[in-house]
Amino acid sequence: GERVVGARVKDVEAGGEYEIRAKQVVNATGVWTDDTQALIGERGQFHVRASKGIHLVVPKDRIHSTTGLILRTEKSVLFVIPWGRHWIVGTTDTDWDLDKDHPAASSADIDYLLEHVNSVLAVPLTRDDVQGVYAGLRPLLAGESDATSKLSREHTVAHPVPGLVVVAGGKYTTYRVMAKDAVDEAVHALDQRVAECVTENVPLIGAEGYNALWNARARIAVRTGLHVARVEHLLNRYGSMIEEILELIAADASLGEPLAAADDYLRAEVVYAASHEGARHLDDVLTRRTRISIETFDRGTRSAREAAELMAKVLGWDKEQIEKEVEHYEKRVEAERESQRQPDDLTADAARLGAPDIVPLG
Repeated sequence: GERVVGARVKDVEAGGEYEIRAKQVVNATGVWTDDTQALIGERGQFHVRASKGIHLVVPKDRIHSTTGLILRTEKSVLFVIPWGRHWIVGTTDTDWDLDKDHPAASSADIDYLLEHVNSVLAVPLTRDDVQGVYAGLRPLLAGESDATSKLSREHTVAHPVPGLVVVAGGKYTTYRVMAKDAVDEAVHALDQRVAECVTENVPLIGAEGYNALWNARARIAVRTGLHVARVEHLLNRYGSMIEEILELIAADASLGEPLAAADDYLRAEVVYAASHEGARHLDDVLTRRTRISIETFDRGTRSAREAAELMAKVLGWDKEQIEKEVEHYEKRVEAERESQRQPDDLTADAARLGAPDIVPLG
């Protein structure tokens, strides 16, 4: 009837379709909200516009400053944020109505950021200083204004039909409030009593015990044989889950060595991504579990084979699968580089779509 009773899902790796039943379905699909709302046969209660933001990653030594910067431009806010051994320079705020899977940064986007940041730097940045570029889409609740910079960054929750809760809008920094509001709405329709939400008191994984471990970092370095800077890196990335990484290194000392072409990261981190963090493919590790794809000038291509061989032992890949993973990653990087050489969104989008999405298994 009128009720949503679940979802049909498709396995894009191995093939097959499955039906999953649920008393309540939460639709939290960001910039795809309009598309997924259409699946219930109506436009829905709100409209989401996609706004593209791009960011540049440059090495720490290219900007001589001890503090970050936040400036206002004619179209957006420009920030220069210290980030480990790098700076992040962002961001743009432009309408995007092309492929939502892979928002592409064009040459014009990169030039825009360089021009604005150079207006306040004593030593200007050039294209050669840019180590990495990444782009994302903000799901903005559409209002009366045409300019995406004036659209709402707030989120909203609705129950358009029985069995379906939609949460739309919002941003990364408000994700816990968004989750609380969406889940509260979903459980309200269940015929059982559910306890009050406790998310504001729940620490992130790795947060509990972090301060004590940070104080003990020198002792951890002595115990493990790792340099204290390595221990600090692992604590910053994994918090109190560091012991799981250290167990891998204790079992295989070679995992305590850095990756040859991305020496900020230990070999153990690649193995951990596959064994503990659900990484299934090489680009999962190089672009998401780590940030190697935007923190190295080669965009991770020189680390690809070493990382794939480490993952292979965990995931049972043969030599043929290792080759497929490396080739897929190299094609992705080349498509991204090509898109960043294009003059506008249309040509950048076409270039980015030159790389396949799915790595064939087996």
